Amino acid sequence: MAKPTTVKIRLNSTAGTGYFYVAKKNSRTMTEKMVVRKYDPVARKHVEFKEAKIK
Repeated sequence: MAKPTTVKIRLNSTAGTGYFYVAKKNSRTMTEKMVVRKYDPVARKHVEFKEAKIK
């Protein structure tokens, strides 16, 4: 069987609150680590979220 093109990733908050989002990423087109500015409800502001593996 072929490998799936999309993989689930975890976006961890850089604010250090422990909050995270789960997102899908096309691993063939986006080979670099994903960095997105999103809302962190614990910190109550927009911060950068960096990609990590789901354990």
